[in-house]
Amino acid sequence: MKHFGLELVEEALPGLLLLAPRVFGDDRGYFMETHRHETGPVWLQDNESMSHRGVLRGMHFQRPPHAQAKLVSVVQGAVYDVAVDLRKNSPSYGQHFGIVLSAKNHRRLYIPAGFAHGFLTLEDHTIFQYKCSAFYAPESEGCLDYLDQDLNIDWLKAFEGPKQAFQVSEKDQHGAAFASFNSPFEGNDSSL
Repeated sequence: MKHFGLELVEEALPGLLLLAPRVFGDDRGYFMETHRHETGPVWLQDNESMSHRGVLRGMHFQRPPHAQAKLVSVVQGAVYDVAVDLRKNSPSYGQHFGIVLSAKNHRRLYIPAGFAHGFLTLEDHTIFQYKCSAFYAPESEGCLDYLDQDLNIDWLKAFEGPKQAFQVSEKDQHGAAFASFNSPFEGNDSSL
């Protein structure tokens, strides 16, 4: 099965797809197709961030009518990438999925609208890219507490070496508690 020109590795939660490109390599390097618009959302905005090891960004989302689907990947370094289902009528509401995305494994994660997203960088100079189906709208952005006990995200699962305090933005340090969160995402529509 192909999505966006990529092979489906697994459907981690309903609509949340772990994807992999077909990589052609030899002693010169490699070539891969990272996206093909066959089905699914039209990507309106591409973003890129560079972070050092131990930077945690998340757990972010945008409320309707500016909700975003995302296609995320790492082009240098590695991250522990996490998505939380915020769709009220989803059988996986409140559950999360985490996976290592890296420049070595070339995997991508398709995150439908209605998920919160965040990542922890595992290496210095990690470059993270994501395609978004809607433009950034600061009036619609939301953030959940990345350490929320109800979400129970094990950020240290993939973090090797000496443990250090994560570097987190001021905004992300004040994310909402999941127990008091009133989700604006109704359905389980993750159509591509």
